[in-house]
Amino acid sequence: MTGARRGPYICGIDAAMDVVSGKWKSLILWELHHHGARRFGELRRGLPGVSEKMLVQHLREMEEDGLVHREIYREVPPRVEYSLTDDGRSLNEALRPLGAWGTRRRERLVGKDSARIAGAG
Repeated sequence: MTGARRGPYICGIDAAMDVVSGKWKSLILWELHHHGARRFGELRRGLPGVSEKMLVQHLREMEEDGLVHREIYREVPPRVEYSLTDDGRSLNEALRPLGAWGTRRRERLVGKDSARIAGAG
């Protein structure tokens, strides 16, 4: 596990953030939730800006943490798909209120910017 503390934790939020910390992890959870099982290239295309190295690192960590399942199909050429585990799905549900909060905040900030621009004219 790269960089994970694995406790002792101060509280539940501390323990949860230890698993989900990293710029792309919550977005990987979202992508897998909304699109189901995805291949690496599909995930990369669905997450503009993520580097190959960072996506590999986060997927490995999430697999080690039991959030993501990596299925290797014995085909030629080989095929690998990533999907959410039960823990990954439950974490995604726990992040839903945070996403709703972020949407409301973004809308509020956009509204302030629009009002500021209109007032400057």
